[in-house]
Amino acid sequence: MAASSHRIMLGPLVAAIDQGTSSTRFLVFNSKTAELLSHHQVEIKQSFPKEGWVEEDPKEILQSVYECMERTCEKLTQLNIDISNIKAIGVTNQRETTLVWDKETGEPLYNAIVWLDLRTQSTVERLINKTPGRNKNHLKHKTGLPISTYFSAVKLRWLMDNVDDVHKAVVSHRAMFGTVDSWLIWCLTGGKSGGVHCTDVTNASRTMLFNIHTMEWDPELCKYFGIPMEILPRVRSSSEIYGLMKICSSRKSGALSGIPISGCLGDQSAALVGQMLTLCGLLCVSGMERPVMSDHGLLTTVAYKLGRDKPACYALEGSVAIAGAVVRWLQDNLGIIGSSEELEKLAASVGTSYGCYFVPAFSGLYAPYWEPSARGIICGLTQFTNKSHLAFAALEAVCFQTREILDAMNQDSGIPLTQLQVDGGMTSNRLLMQLQADILCIPVVKPSMPETTALGAAMAAGAAEGVSVWSLNPEDLSEVTSEKFEPQINTEESEFRYARWKKAVQKSMNWETTEPVCNGNGETSIFSSAPLGFYIIGSMLMLIGAKYLAGECLLQYVYEAEY
Repeated sequence: MAASSHRIMLGPLVAAIDQGTSSTRFLVFNSKTAELLSHHQVEIKQSFPKEGWVEEDPKEILQSVYECMERTCEKLTQLNIDISNIKAIGVTNQRETTLVWDKETGEPLYNAIVWLDLRTQSTVERLINKTPGRNKNHLKHKTGLPISTYFSAVKLRWLMDNVDDVHKAVVSHRAMFGTVDSWLIWCLTGGKSGGVHCTDVTNASRTMLFNIHTMEWDPELCKYFGIPMEILPRVRSSSEIYGLMKICSSRKSGALSGIPISGCLGDQSAALVGQMLTLCGLLCVSGMERPVMSDHGLLTTVAYKLGRDKPACYALEGSVAIAGAVVRWLQDNLGIIGSSEELEKLAASVGTSYGCYFVPAFSGLYAPYWEPSARGIICGLTQFTNKSHLAFAALEAVCFQTREILDAMNQDSGIPLTQLQVDGGMTSNRLLMQLQADILCIPVVKPSMPETTALGAAMAAGAAEGVSVWSLNPEDLSEVTSEKFEPQINTEESEFRYARWKKAVQKSMNWETTEPVCNGNGETSIFSSAPLGFYIIGSMLMLIGAKYLAGECLLQYVYEAEY
C-alpha cells in the first residue's frame, strides 16, 4: 500500500536517451519536480583505424541504448516505481557523427564516423581553395558554419566515395543517412519494419546541408557536396511526437513499447534547454528568433524549435577543440595522473602554472580561429617546472579557450556578458570553476542538477503536443539551486595571464599542412582525403540572444568532456 501511494505521488515520468561520444545513458525524471529518479550508463568503444580517424560501431551504440533502458527499468522496479508512469522519451546525442545504413536490411553500411574524425581534412582544404578568395566561410550565409571536417556533409561524401557498400546502396536507392539521433529513432520505432527516418532542426543545422533560414534541406548545398536529397531524414521540430517505441515484450524494458519518442536535441542544445531551470526568473525566453552571423569566428546554429508551430530559436556557438580530453591525455598518454580527481589535487598543490602555458591544439584550433594547421605546445618551461605546474596549466588552458570565445561573443553582440552558466562533467572540478571565474572576471554559476543535457531532452519530450506532461512556462518550471564562483584575482593579473596565453596560441599555429591526394589518373580529386592529426573531444559555448532581465546578460557553457 505504501509503495502504491509512492507511485501515485510521483506523477508523470519522462525518460531521456543521452547518447554521447564515450557513453550512453538512459535517465528517468519526475516531470513535476525535475528530480532524477534512476539511470544507467554504458561505455562506448571508439576505434582508430588510422591516424586521425575515429569510428564507432552503430550496432554497439544501439545495443548500449537497449542495455541502459533494460537496467534502468530494473532499477525502477526495485524502487517500486511504476514503469508505466513513463509518458514520453527524449533523445539527445553527439552531433555531426555520421551514419549510413540499408533501409531494406536495417544493417549499417560502415562504422559511424565520429564528429572529431579528421580524414576529410584534405577534402576541406581543396573545397576552400576552390572558393572565391579561398574563403572558408563561403557557405556560411546559408549554413551559419565554416567549411570544416567537423560537420557531416564531408563525412557523408567520403563514405559515398570510399565505401563500396555505401555507393551501391545510394545508387540502388536503399541508403539512409543520419546522425546518431536519426539512427536511434529509426531503430527504436521499428527499423526496417516501418521505422521513422527523421532528425530535428538542431542536428540538421550541423550537417552543412541545412539552410538555417528556410529551415529545410537546401538543394544547392546538396548539389555542392553531391548528396542525393532522398537519403536525408525528414527534419522535424525538437518537441513533437516522432513515433512510438517498439521493444520486444520479453524484456523488462518491453513496458516502454508504445511510449512516444517526442523530444530530440543535439547535446549542446539539450543542455541549453535543461539550463532553463537555473535561468528561471532571470531569462524568460532564451534565444534569437533570427540568425545572426558572427564576424569573430563563432558558429550560427539552431538552438531549438520546441514545437511544430513554434518559432525556431538561434544561437551563436563557439566550439573548443580540447577541454576534457586534455585530462585524459595527461592520464593515458603522459601518466602523470591516475584519475580526473587527482588532477585537481595536483594542480591545487601549487596553485600556479609558474609561467607554464599549455595550448592543447592536438588537432588544430576551433573557434574563434578555425585553424587546422595548429598543433599542441607547452611553453614557458624552466628547471623549476614540474607535473603539478603542468596540471595547473592544463586547467588554465580550458579557461583561456573559454575566454577567447567570450571575447568573440562580446564583440559580436556588443553586450558585455555578466554571468556564465556551466554544465558538463568538468564542473565537478571546483578549482577549474574558480579559475574560470578568475580568468573571465565574471561570476560562474554551476547548477546543483548535473544532468542538464538529459534533462533538456526530457523536458522537450514531456512538453510535446499530445504528451503535455511538462510545462515550459517560466512560472511552472521547478527552480534548481546553484553555486556561484566569484572572481578572486584582480583584473590586471587576469589580463596579464591571458595575454601570455594568446602569445602561446600564436606559437602553436602553422605546424601542419596536407598534401594533395591524386586519383588513378594522376588528377586531384575534390572529394579525396588524407588522414591527419589526432582526435579531439569538444566543448561548446552558446550565446542565446541579447535578452535582458534585471540588467543581466547570460552565457551558457557546456563542458562536454570525457572527464
